[in-house]
Amino acid sequence: MAMVSMALSVNNPTFPNRCQINRRGGMAFASLSNKASASLGVRVTEGEGNLPKLVLSSPAGSEAEIYLYGGCITSWKVPSGKDLLFVRPDAVFNGNKPISGGVPHCFPQFGPGPIQQHGFARNMDWTLVDSENAEGSPVVTLELKDAPYSRAMWDFSFHALFKVTLNAKSLSTELTVKNTDSKAFSFSTALHTYFRASASDAAVKGLKGCKTLNKDPDPKNPVEGREERDVVTFPGFVDCVYLDASSELQLDNGLGDLISIKNTNWSDAVLWNPYLQMEACYKDFVCVENAKIGSVQLEPEQTWTAVQHLTAA
Repeated sequence: MAMVSMALSVNNPTFPNRCQINRRGGMAFASLSNKASASLGVRVTEGEGNLPKLVLSSPAGSEAEIYLYGGCITSWKVPSGKDLLFVRPDAVFNGNKPISGGVPHCFPQFGPGPIQQHGFARNMDWTLVDSENAEGSPVVTLELKDAPYSRAMWDFSFHALFKVTLNAKSLSTELTVKNTDSKAFSFSTALHTYFRASASDAAVKGLKGCKTLNKDPDPKNPVEGREERDVVTFPGFVDCVYLDASSELQLDNGLGDLISIKNTNWSDAVLWNPYLQMEACYKDFVCVENAKIGSVQLEPEQTWTAVQHLTAA
């Protein structure tokens, strides 16, 4: 395997537009020389709201964009130039509110609970710690550690790594969480992926037989059931958890694209479309989320890893 790897230095004087920010008690840096950028297929630029953004480009013409704020992938374009992800028109890029769209992180809590909705990982600056090129495919690794902001609501020390690989027609992620505390902790997590779609025409295969927790009509009191349909659609409001889901789902986005959603160790899936709660954009996306709804228990020094592999047919 031909691979070029570079640890990213925050003191690299050859990159004039180094991005350096300090929010939420942590630092997020990005620095790549122009030469390294060309060889790796990775460049750092200024995104919406002047937030640091990574742009990954493959020789085949595919492209992905990742904001360090929230460690959020906001765009995945296949070689035709079509973006298969969706960012809501009401998304705010101000470094305070989570980015609404793309692939936001839910960690260390999925949904409502003792701390804020979907946890804090999507509200914090991640750090770019490594970039490499594997046989022409750009690969970046982002890092998140506990900080005063996180410890104020979840008092544990942790180390998370998020590795993103872009290929010609696929986008892969690997999330690793390590307990760096002296005591055990538990968490739930998800990748809250927004896919561009025609919601009324979108369909998901691979969920038949799963135990379901349907949050319609009352999100606070999910109704238990079992999925009997071969093909699940989005005819209206949808908010449903699928426990012990298949390791591969297929999404027809209703726009002519078939997307394979494979995973390792993401045991559950979530389908969501807000329908009239977001009248301005509900017709234009569906969320098909890989999740770990049940708590993951980690003893000190233990790690948990999950992989997601999205492929456009």
